[in-house]
Parts: sequence; C-alpha cells; structure tokens
Amino acid sequence: MSATPASPLHLAVALDGTGWHPASWREQVARPRDLFTAGYWADLVAEAERGLLDFVTFEDGLGLQSSNYGEPDGRTDQVRGRLDAVLTASRIAPLTRHIGLVPTVIATHTEPFHISKAIATLDYVSTGRAGLRVQISARPHEADHFGRRTFPPISLEELRTPAGQERLTDLFDEAADHVEVVRRLWDSWEDDAEIRDVATGRFVDRDKLHYIDFEGRHFSVKGPSITPRPPQGQPLVTALAHQSVPYRLVARQADVGYVTPQDAGDARAIVAEIRAEQEAAGRAGELVHVFGDLVVFLDDEQAAAEDRRARLDALAGEPYTSDARVFAGTPAQLADLLEEFAAEGLTGFRLRPAVAGHDLPAVTRGLVPELQRRGLFRTAYEADTLRGLLGLARPANRYAAA
Repeated sequence: MSATPASPLHLAVALDGTGWHPASWREQVARPRDLFTAGYWADLVAEAERGLLDFVTFEDGLGLQSSNYGEPDGRTDQVRGRLDAVLTASRIAPLTRHIGLVPTVIATHTEPFHISKAIATLDYVSTGRAGLRVQISARPHEADHFGRRTFPPISLEELRTPAGQERLTDLFDEAADHVEVVRRLWDSWEDDAEIRDVATGRFVDRDKLHYIDFEGRHFSVKGPSITPRPPQGQPLVTALAHQSVPYRLVARQADVGYVTPQDAGDARAIVAEIRAEQEAAGRAGELVHVFGDLVVFLDDEQAAAEDRRARLDALAGEPYTSDARVFAGTPAQLADLLEEFAAEGLTGFRLRPAVAGHDLPAVTRGLVPELQRRGLFRTAYEADTLRGLLGLARPANRYAAA
C-alpha cells in the first residue's frame, strides 16, 4: 500500500434517481413512488449530512435518461423523468445546516445570467453552501427542445475522432465562457453595495454595482446581476471530466473536478495532466480539488455486494457498466482503495451509490467510521460554508477598488 495521504479526505455523494444502477428502483429500499417528492430528496441529503459529507451533487439533464448515448432509448423498465436540480437543492437547503448542495446545470442551452442568479439565490437560501456542476450537451434531441441551434447526430465513437474532438472542444470552450460570465456576474455587486440606510433613504450604492461587459465568441453580457454578491462571494464550480478537453475546463474554471480513474496509475496520470493544464491556465497557485468518482455497492461481506450487483444486472437484463470504476465490496476494502488513490494526488472522492437507499447509508454508517478510525475523515463539521469545508478562501471581488 502507498503512503497515507497527508491531509484528510473530502467526500461527496452523487444523487441520481433511486441510484446509479438502472434496476435500483426495483429494490425494496428504493421508494420509487416517492421519487418526485421533496421528502425523498430531503431524506437522502439528511443521511449524507449525518455522515459529515462535504456535499451532495444532484444530477440533471435536458432530455430523458437513456441507456443509449446521444438519443432516447424508448425504455419503460427504468427510471425516466426527474425534478429540476437547482429547485430541488433550494427546497432542501433550509432543512440542512452544514452540507454543500451542488446541482447540475447544462451550459449548452442555458443562459449564464439565469444560472448566476439561481446559484446565487441557492447560496443565500443555504447561507453559503451552494455550488454548481457545469455540464455540456451534444445531443441533437436536446437541442430540439430549444429551437435555437441544431446539432448533427454523433456517436461515442465519432466523438473520439478529430472532428468529434473539435466539436467537443467548441462546447467546452463555450462552457468555460459560460462559467466566466457566471463568475463575473457574482462579482458585479461589491460586498457592501447594499447600504439599507432608512435615515438617508439610500438602499444601494450604485457605484458598487458594476457592468461586466463580457464579449466573447459565445456570449455578450453586460450585467450587473440583479442578485447581490452571494454569501460565499463565489459559490463552488465543479465539473466532471474524462479526457484532455474537459480536463482543460476543470483547470481553467473549476474549484473541483471529478475524474474517473480505473486504477492508481490512471489516477496519477490524470492528476498530473490537470495540474499541468492548471499551470498553463495561470492558476498554479490556486487550490483546485481533484475528486475520483466511483460507483459503489457496499455490504458487510464482499460476496454479498457482488451477489447484489449480479442480481440487479439480471433484473436489468444486462451487466451494468459505467464511465467510472464500479466497486463492489466492504467499507474497509473501499477505504483501502480510497487511500491508494489519494496517495496518487486525489484530494477527495465523489461516490455514486448504486442503490441510494442501501449504499448511501453504507457510506455514512460504514465507510465514514472506517475512514475516521484511520484518521482520514473529519469527526465534526469544521466550517459553515462549502468553500470553508474544502479549504477554499472567500475570494476578493474582482471589481472592487483595491
């Protein structure tokens, strides 16, 4: 085993429907009838908070879930349909006290002005625990919902060709600009722009609201925002990345990147590439977290976890595969793996529970105590904001006079 990582690990969970396995909704613990209720999501996040996790992410999309890349699959035997991630996070925020809330937003068809306002609002509602996970969409049927752009069909194989990479690069460049506009809008009000002085009748100091005057290839946005600067100054920006083009987005614009190493060597190479891109982007001195994503089946015995995975695969009619490594075993075995990956430079992990009702409690009540025993995870929340939990300072406002 490699050396123990010097600093404690960070842990997040990715919430998606009843869990990441497509047959998860058929499990007894799954609660499929409650899936579109606030209570269902509140219960999951409360469980994650009991486990002292840094944050939860909420999956979202602009098309129905599909087992096919790039097009609907027409299946009726898997969870289809979802609630809006930002609105779900806002509903749950007042019910929680410490855990970060990071909904997915799709940059490709969403205006940065709307996103900046929505996440700033979530930061107010949660008193400084908001973030976003920025995602792109290359799917033609999703573009058809908006009628402003048309995308030709593309397969995963075509995405790997030079022409496909060029198309991806364009979408990720647009996402980088999207985040840049969002970040500037968050800064477009100085922290003390609101005076609220009843005696003089002055509510706002107009000199402390700023035009951002962003002019890029994809966006032209004047600003300022209509929402005052969020409590964190800059809520958390996160992104999932599988290869060089999205690694560049993480390096340029994110506070946390989620990556999908299959083994320790893979983790080392990915971290090195992101750090090199970070330096090229002029952010070498900034803390950018790199979290490993893993799908987890957790049980007291490895055989039980493997049997459960096989049983779910049989219900789904095919073996479950993922972009991330799929782990089936015990909390102690998972802790070993996390230590091994962390020794290669990963600063945290985003775990995807295969069955939310089973594997999320296994993380909070099995894995977390195991990591605590090893001195690798907090025993109490040590900060009131999401940036604080992740060791990120509250940034100065770029428009405030020095």
